Amino acid sequence: MISDYFTDTFIRLWELLTFWRYPHPALPNMRLNPRDTEDNALMVQFFTWEASHPQMSWWRHFEAEVPNLAAMGVTQVWLPPPNKAMRKQGQGYDAYDLWDLGEFYQKGTIPTRWGTKEELVRAVAAAKSHGIDVLIDAVLNHKLGADRPERFMATPVEPTDRLKDAGPTREIEGWTAFDFDGRADKYSSLKWTHEHFTGLDWDHRTRTKGIYRITSNKHKGWSKWVDSENGNYDYLLGIDIDHRHPDVREDLMSWGNWVLQTTGGAGFRFDAIKHMDRRFLLAFIRHVRSTLGRNDLFSVAEYWSADLEQIKPYIRVFQGLVTFFDVPFHYNLHNASKAGSRYDLRRIFHGSILKFRPSDAVTFVDNHDTQVGQTLESWVGPNFKLQAYALILLCGEGHPCVFYGDLYPNKECYVAPVAAGLKRLLEARKKFAYGARVDYPQEANCVGFVRTGGRGRPGCAVLISNADHPGLTAGSDAVNGTGMDGCDAPRTSRAHTIRMNVGSESAGTVYKAYMRPAYTMSTGNGTSNTQDADGLGDAVVRVDADGWGAFTCPLGGLQVWVRADAVPDADSD
Repeated sequence: MISDYFTDTFIRLWELLTFWRYPHPALPNMRLNPRDTEDNALMVQFFTWEASHPQMSWWRHFEAEVPNLAAMGVTQVWLPPPNKAMRKQGQGYDAYDLWDLGEFYQKGTIPTRWGTKEELVRAVAAAKSHGIDVLIDAVLNHKLGADRPERFMATPVEPTDRLKDAGPTREIEGWTAFDFDGRADKYSSLKWTHEHFTGLDWDHRTRTKGIYRITSNKHKGWSKWVDSENGNYDYLLGIDIDHRHPDVREDLMSWGNWVLQTTGGAGFRFDAIKHMDRRFLLAFIRHVRSTLGRNDLFSVAEYWSADLEQIKPYIRVFQGLVTFFDVPFHYNLHNASKAGSRYDLRRIFHGSILKFRPSDAVTFVDNHDTQVGQTLESWVGPNFKLQAYALILLCGEGHPCVFYGDLYPNKECYVAPVAAGLKRLLEARKKFAYGARVDYPQEANCVGFVRTGGRGRPGCAVLISNADHPGLTAGSDAVNGTGMDGCDAPRTSRAHTIRMNVGSESAGTVYKAYMRPAYTMSTGNGTSNTQDADGLGDAVVRVDADGWGAFTCPLGGLQVWVRADAVPDADSD
């Protein structure tokens, strides 16, 4: 439809002229640490795609882990969607009823996959008492699991160009009526029908799959304020919500206030924003901030694209009220893990939000969508996993998010040595990663940086490497990283050395390697061999009178160096 193309072009020109200037960065004006200390803030995503606990509900598991998370330095936890799903074991992204947090008998169950409303509220209260904010995963783009079908007029569109009709308008039957009988109008009386949606992907009458734009004199077609991929990317999956409908806007705005007040949540993670009317989402955030008096409300959005240029307009439009998961940086980490020593580490930040607008970036290594077998599979392999975490946790920019699957035992993606190394890096972030950063891009396969410390906080020196291990064959456990924690390297390997300046205040001091626990390397015959770090014994670096020291790390590994007088003997084992 030619008029749609012109309208789309006009809208993008209007946005460019209106929001041509970038807003103030988002992170400095958001609450990252509820206790308002100068400690480093840290987010944890507390679930994997198939997360479950054998003895208790997920909400009870989270409550039990709250003290441990606080001890690690966690200040925010992103929980899975708390709403009732279309299936008993649905993760919540298959959103059925946002107002049912595990309170009503719907879809064959009272609790959600994650537990009951009462358990959720209790867990959030426990988190708050330990200085941890909880983020609500808001699935506002679509609904699934309707209670009954309706008949209405719709137009099939081309999947790769949703502005182009694929056939004539006709009557179809779609599962678009949501009655929520089990909730009996508690909290919200809105009954959703096809009038509240823009499209769907199934004609039940003809049993035909496709993308259908709902058509009537009350419908306005696809929203124009969405991503332009596939011509118009309003439709993603399920039954697509029309955020221009006044009943929809009122219901969702009320839910935003209610869910934070009911659960004790402190902010939102917004799912799939490239498919949502961005004017609505901006109004939603402003409404919650204003009505609840939370001008420091934390919000992070998922705009899934490896291309920074696609994200830039959204950074402008959301006017400093939203942070963004740094998907381009994630893909850099993924590509580095796939390429091995062929990847130039000096370009690891290239094209990332972290480099472009660090105070708008929420950095992450992996999440539930990037797991092997998931829709956005782009897993960072164990050969580079800890180097990746060292970058997001210790670099001093952006707001890092750690993935449950890398930290806690699970059946999907857990690697015990990676988890052990990650816990050590979390300690390093909490204790030593302070002050300005000075980079030392030594070579393609080894880079380093120094955190200078300050205000009574210690700093650290960090090196990461993706070089190959000499003497080890490709595919061996050591090369693949599955048999080592990334902290050390076999005795037969050589170490990188980078001269770095840790500051005049550290002149004449001694630095110790913090990532120095012994590691267990598979020998390939079912046995294991425990060795010291790179054969260096009690390795130290003596800093000269000008603050310079020769710091090392193993090939294909990493090292974090800290002042010996800042590390108790028991902490350096």
